[in-house]
Amino acid sequence: MTRRGLMYFVLLSVLWGVPYLVIKVAVAEVSVPFLVFARAAIGALVLLPFAFLVGGFGWVRTKRLPLVGFCLTEMIAPWVLIAHGEVHIDSSTAGMLIALTPAITVVLSKLLGAGEGFDIRRSSGLSLGFFGVCLLAAPTLGGDLLYVIEIVLASVCYAIGSIIASRWLNDVPVAQLTGLCLIGAAVVYAWPAIQTWPVLPPSNAAIASILALGVFCTALAFAMFFLLVREVGPQRAVVITYVAPAIAVAAGVGLLGEPLSGGTLVAFAFILCGSWLSTSGGRTKPSPTSAVTTN
Repeated sequence: MTRRGLMYFVLLSVLWGVPYLVIKVAVAEVSVPFLVFARAAIGALVLLPFAFLVGGFGWVRTKRLPLVGFCLTEMIAPWVLIAHGEVHIDSSTAGMLIALTPAITVVLSKLLGAGEGFDIRRSSGLSLGFFGVCLLAAPTLGGDLLYVIEIVLASVCYAIGSIIASRWLNDVPVAQLTGLCLIGAAVVYAWPAIQTWPVLPPSNAAIASILALGVFCTALAFAMFFLLVREVGPQRAVVITYVAPAIAVAAGVGLLGEPLSGGTLVAFAFILCGSWLSTSGGRTKPSPTSAVTTN
């Protein structure tokens, strides 16, 4: 990896690792629909001017259904699931569960006839990842299991979105794709956001979290990902999927004082190892678009 590629990789690891932290801070004061709307609207305002500069939108007419599906599974559904889940569980736990996304993608690709067979390596990885999720979810059986399931469902959404992107949107300009999806997410959540608009002005910490989520963790992060893929290629860039959750855990524990037990660390290790084993060693080369599934 070049020095520039390493710099992009480190920056993106942080940008896609801290969303769970800032979401946790924001949902303490604003509603989930308002947060998702603000994130999408701010991200669109920042990214769209660049999208218009680099190309047109003529492809939309022939890609409407995949575009809607990608928007639904990459932004509209998972963002609200993650935000609502983090109202009740730690941001570090959310980051750990999202690390399961690559393994879920392998399973869904196989079910849809687009993936490779399950050899011993892949099967072992999937088993380890599933066991890690069970370990992580076990302490929540007393009441928070539903919110753990919400985060896992967000991982499923990200996996479906990556498959849609790789099969039907791999020839689409990524900046335009992201910008249009951000607009779509903002439109969907505009009315729910108005209905749940904060009665009192949020604190400076909540406002800063919302701005950081929209500007840095969404618009800048997507742009940084494009640069990373161009510099090091999609296969190396997708490794970010395993690093960003570790940043999420470190941020939640270090900055929010969230608990981190030995059992949680073991569960996280199972999830990461399982995801790595189930996605490594194959012949399939993911497209740049298909790897955008981590925040």
